[in-house]
Amino acid sequence: MWRIGCTYSTLCSIVLFSNLTIVTCHKAAKVGTRLVYDHNGCIRQKVPHPRQIGTTVSVQQLFSTLPVRHKEFQRNIKKEYAKMVQVLQAYCIIATGVRINCTNQVGQGKRNPVVCTSGCSTIKENISAVFGPKQLQSLVPFAQMPPSETVCEDYGLKAAEIPEKLYTIAGFLSRGDHGIGRSSTDRQFFFINQRPCDPPKVSKLVNEVYHMYNRHQYPFVALNICVDAECIDVNVTPDKRQIFLQEEKLLLAILKSSLIQMYDSGVNQFSVIQKYPEIPQTTDTSNFAKTERDAPVVTSHSEKIKCNSIARLREAFSLRQSLSCDLKHSRQQSGQRKLQSFFTGCAQPSSPRQNCVPDPNDCDASLCSDKTEDSRNPESKTDSGKGSTTPDSVLSCSTPDVTSSSQSPDSLTGSPEVKGSEELRAETMSSDNYIHQGTKRLKVDHQHLVPGLSSRLPHPVASQVDRPVEMNKTIETLLFSMDQLSERMKKINRQQADQEDAQKCRKFRAQINPGDNHAAEDELRKQISKDRFAHMEIIGQFNLGFIITKLDSDLFIIDQHATDEKYNFEMLQQHTVLQGQKLIAPQKLHLTAVSETVLMDNLEIFRKNGFDFIIDEEASPTERVKLVSLPTSKNWTFGPQDIEELIFMLSDSPGLMCRPSRVRQMFASRACRKSVMIGTALQMSEMKKLITHMGEIEHPWNCPHGRPTMRHLANLDMISVE
Repeated sequence: MWRIGCTYSTLCSIVLFSNLTIVTCHKAAKVGTRLVYDHNGCIRQKVPHPRQIGTTVSVQQLFSTLPVRHKEFQRNIKKEYAKMVQVLQAYCIIATGVRINCTNQVGQGKRNPVVCTSGCSTIKENISAVFGPKQLQSLVPFAQMPPSETVCEDYGLKAAEIPEKLYTIAGFLSRGDHGIGRSSTDRQFFFINQRPCDPPKVSKLVNEVYHMYNRHQYPFVALNICVDAECIDVNVTPDKRQIFLQEEKLLLAILKSSLIQMYDSGVNQFSVIQKYPEIPQTTDTSNFAKTERDAPVVTSHSEKIKCNSIARLREAFSLRQSLSCDLKHSRQQSGQRKLQSFFTGCAQPSSPRQNCVPDPNDCDASLCSDKTEDSRNPESKTDSGKGSTTPDSVLSCSTPDVTSSSQSPDSLTGSPEVKGSEELRAETMSSDNYIHQGTKRLKVDHQHLVPGLSSRLPHPVASQVDRPVEMNKTIETLLFSMDQLSERMKKINRQQADQEDAQKCRKFRAQINPGDNHAAEDELRKQISKDRFAHMEIIGQFNLGFIITKLDSDLFIIDQHATDEKYNFEMLQQHTVLQGQKLIAPQKLHLTAVSETVLMDNLEIFRKNGFDFIIDEEASPTERVKLVSLPTSKNWTFGPQDIEELIFMLSDSPGLMCRPSRVRQMFASRACRKSVMIGTALQMSEMKKLITHMGEIEHPWNCPHGRPTMRHLANLDMISVE
């Protein structure tokens, strides 16, 4: 009933702006009936009509009740015809067990078949019937796989929350080999529950994954996505081509994982034999015993293949890293034990009244454990609250207790670090010798100084001295005037207002930056018309590569090479007629009926591109056109793929002069070589000629290779304001 309701509503819409006639015959009726409807949906005529069992719907004078729409439809009839055939091809692919026959009749001419199927039972047979057996040879069936962990992380999915069997995907895609794909996306068909649709995210994902294996081509795609009807919403756009999906990220994850595994298993894959890193043998192998037991062992060919996955490579990397860390840690521990035992054995208690500055040779930096040594030396803490305490995690070697002494400075010799401590001690001893009575003796923990720091910082002084600090305070009078402040504020406000007015008058805001190329082109396109190039004033040439021009109050910088290259390129595009090379024997193209129609309607454009054909109107579809001449130009060669690309371009823009992408590349290369080069000094007349040419071409804003031709440099009014 739902399908009947949709069909009835569609007929009700069609009858409003066309002449609708239905001829039908039930299996129980002896004769058929012909029904003619008016624009209100009422039966205007009902007469008997001979017909076999079935129904025929005839729509004539489409958009006849809407004059403006009817005229627009007639102007774009070829473009709309190509769209209609594209939709019809989609239904021919997905509709199994249904015979579809579409013909086209122009005036009183013969009926030309457009597309037809013979009621095949599989999608594969339908593809062969619509596009020919040659297309079928380049396809592989889609194999659905569960999403991998890496892909799930990319889409923010959790494996435990993924519903099972929500989506079922089947269909066919092009192989990933170079030359198998197509030059455009003209043969990509997506279906949801056998309904043709245009899912942009799915289409983008399929093309991105395919470009990982075949960068310069697009795949043939025919995918049918089956999902519960409750999980989709088709009432988004009037043509029902846009569909909302629940769990769309899951669908994308399944597609991405499946496509990657499909193409990885093809001819584009090269096997990587995993080899674990060899661990050097050491005297202490106990740290590696457990790791060696846990390491995976490849015992069969199938397990070797599994080792090639990313997960196994990550596991091997983490294994190597963990083993190297264990080795480093064990060596470090052994070294610490040796140093610790050395300093434990050499540390001797010293007299509190001996040398104030210890010999640096008796106190070297060492690595010792912090927690253990703190528990062994409870006296290592500072006795005075005024003293500088060191965190427990800072370690150093043993130093003797430091007290005040009257030893002569002549006995202090050693390294520069010791000299620094001598100066500090001398300065302290030369003070007024006032020592606070409450100050206790300060001990320095031999394990609370950083090893590297202990050799650089000055050694502790004999005692801590407290002395009063005198501060000189001065009072100055600041002169302040509210009138002057008010005048300054008014001046600043006027300047800000002038700057805002200048900003509002700015026509060009984009910077000369690759990231602002699109915005800069839009500004130039809006603000500068083609006739304005003739009014530009030439300022001069800069750096033998750029031309500085002035238009009103704006300065522009123009790339002399890119400008001349774009002019030469467009002239080659418009006026060059490529010479064709005759083939020894005509070549069959195996085009579809629609492609043959587009080609026959635009034969003159193909001849300007160097292609020539033999047209046989009496032949069957897909065999009416044969190639007899190909364009050649020095080292450039062309083939049937360029013909298919040109047909796709003409389907969207019928009658417009088009060039295949490889022909454009050839013209761009020629235009580049014949243009003014960077480093060429130009006279004023030559610079004026280049600027004038910019107003004569279609797109003067960048060269064929994407290099900008012109950018806004500065506004003279803004410079004067500043």
